[in-house]
Amino acid sequence: MSGPEAPRDFAALFSGHAAAYAAFRPRYPVALYDWLSREAPGTALAWDAGTGNGQVAVGLATRFARVVATDPSAEQLAQAEPHPRVRYAQGRYEPPVPDGIVQLITVGQALHWFDLPAFIAGARRVLTPGGLIAAFAYAHSQVSSAVDQVVRHYHDVTVGPYWAPEHHLIHDGYRTLEFPIAELDAPAFEIAEEWTLAQYAGFLRTWSSVQRLIRAEGDGKVTAFEQGLAEAWGAEPRRTVRWPLVMRVGPLA
Repeated sequence: MSGPEAPRDFAALFSGHAAAYAAFRPRYPVALYDWLSREAPGTALAWDAGTGNGQVAVGLATRFARVVATDPSAEQLAQAEPHPRVRYAQGRYEPPVPDGIVQLITVGQALHWFDLPAFIAGARRVLTPGGLIAAFAYAHSQVSSAVDQVVRHYHDVTVGPYWAPEHHLIHDGYRTLEFPIAELDAPAFEIAEEWTLAQYAGFLRTWSSVQRLIRAEGDGKVTAFEQGLAEAWGAEPRRTVRWPLVMRVGPLA
């Protein structure tokens, strides 16, 4: 993995607020799962690595007969949504499946935390010939010019010092990662949610940087930001919140 620091224990970054993560993180679009299932060489088995609360795994289960979903955080897995076609397992890069039978590997909002060589080694073991890896993530949300300006200042300045270096790999679209795939051209996907102010504020509190700020300084700066966010949001009971996706996808080279 590129970056100024070695890969950190990403289980520790999200275990402490797993319930909030499950409650407030947005859902990936159905069109993403449709496209991935068409591009994969089959739909018998998918592996969702770094599954967190299982959001991607459950989405995949609408298109794949079986899904194995792994995460190093027991706290995150405890919040995972049960599904009859999803098997959850604690672990990082070695899913409990035989060699050469996985047709799609997904990594949603997590590749930047991975020990990339270890992950690729695990992927090579389990992927079937022609099987795909799809790593996708979302960065800055889009609501309105007023809201976006307040949130961007919060992201860059208020909590800026508390972002782990790996976070910024998302803003590069993962292009600075040495990712050994024969890349496919993917459509442009985006997440869209109709959210209340409380839902949006809850989502922003799930940022790892915000949690680190609160542990270091208390929640005074977060509360002040949320007051400014409310003013920018206005009286609208709900607003459309959008997140364009970045994605790298293809078979291993």
